[in-house]
Amino acid sequence: MTIIRSEQSQQAAAEYVQSVFEKVIARNPHENEFHQAVKEILDSLVPVLAKHPKYMQQGLLERLVEPERVITFRVPWVDDAGNIQVNRGFRVQFNSAIGPYKGGLRFHPSVYLGIVKFLGFEQIFKNALTGLPIGGGKGGSDFDPKGKSDNEVMRFTQSFMTELYKYIGPDADVPAGDIGVGGREIGYMFGQYKRIRGGHEGGVLTGKGIHYGGSLARTEATGYGCVYFVNEMLQAQGLSFEGKRVVVSGSGNVSIYAIEKAQQLGATIVACSDSNGYIYDPEGIDLELVKQIKEVNRLRISEYIKERPDATYTEGCSGIWSIPCDIALPCATQNEINEQAAQLLVNNGVKAIGEGANMPSTLQAIEVFLNNGVLFGPAKAANAGGVAVSALEMSQNSMRLSWTFEEVDAKLHDIMKNIYENSVKAAEEYGVPGNLVVGANIAGFVRVADAMLSHGIV
Repeated sequence: MTIIRSEQSQQAAAEYVQSVFEKVIARNPHENEFHQAVKEILDSLVPVLAKHPKYMQQGLLERLVEPERVITFRVPWVDDAGNIQVNRGFRVQFNSAIGPYKGGLRFHPSVYLGIVKFLGFEQIFKNALTGLPIGGGKGGSDFDPKGKSDNEVMRFTQSFMTELYKYIGPDADVPAGDIGVGGREIGYMFGQYKRIRGGHEGGVLTGKGIHYGGSLARTEATGYGCVYFVNEMLQAQGLSFEGKRVVVSGSGNVSIYAIEKAQQLGATIVACSDSNGYIYDPEGIDLELVKQIKEVNRLRISEYIKERPDATYTEGCSGIWSIPCDIALPCATQNEINEQAAQLLVNNGVKAIGEGANMPSTLQAIEVFLNNGVLFGPAKAANAGGVAVSALEMSQNSMRLSWTFEEVDAKLHDIMKNIYENSVKAAEEYGVPGNLVVGANIAGFVRVADAMLSHGIV
């Protein structure tokens, strides 16, 4: 009788999940990235819903997949030639059940509402996993900062903030950086916010410069956190980074500091990339040279081979996954590893994947990794270090103090360890031991869902 009831509960939960997903597609047509993120989460939740039908009875999923607020606005600005340019700005305030909305701003030509909703939806669970009181949100613009002068970036970001400031604040919504938004952009936006508001509300943005309220270790946090998470996976299997060959996609903030921490743990990083192509250095990537090229000079990664003639540069990004490695850290952008690339990595002996970017593996790629016993750290867990230290920056701003680099780094390490352990525990509890994708989804969901139930129908 118990078995029959369990099967009926599973069937009812599966049907509920499918009905919610069909509504998402109908209400949000052509937003493929958002559909992908929702499906990946909802499919994981069937055993939770079967065990705890209260979530279905209270319409939790219907509420969860609908943003609390979507803001779209025009961003006019003047380029250096005196021409008027117009971009679109977005902020999706997805869920505030456990705290103020928290999530980055992305400036990239690919940004549209579907991308922002996908990122904001993922952010709900990622933020919940940190154990810190932050909700999920995301924003950005289709503005491309590449090739723009500092004055053009300043004029754009000031116009962007002139509209966005109405909807954010230290206890309401706290944006940070993402692709295309670094220290320069955060600084300009903070200055404009301060000018409009007439005060120094330090907690309104994170990723700020150290000299005006930023946190030590914030720059390193996402990359370091990814490596800390992967190291937990490895150690549980009696493995480590020591002596391993590692491929890291990207050469931005996340990638650079993932490389740095992996090197500190004894790994040899043999490849990294940018949006134009990738470099392969069999002797190991010269990180200081990469930093000089990307952080100081803001040039393309192809410049690397001018100083390292034994390295090679290849046009196009996808080929980086053909390089044999023990560990792969996709740290560039969404859906950069497809099913074919995943199979190639498996065939070449990859042992572990740590997603440093947001959803860098397609659902089909993830299936390949899991079916072949590859240790897999999903983005909402492995990528959570950045937002975790952003929340620590908010805490420091509220208390009007600064922690040392070592203090913040130790807190980050503990947070990533807890995320790993909670994901493992949830996976075991719901019958999929070792599946950190499902484990992370469930651990994040339960925290948010229980908070939502406590608040009533809102």
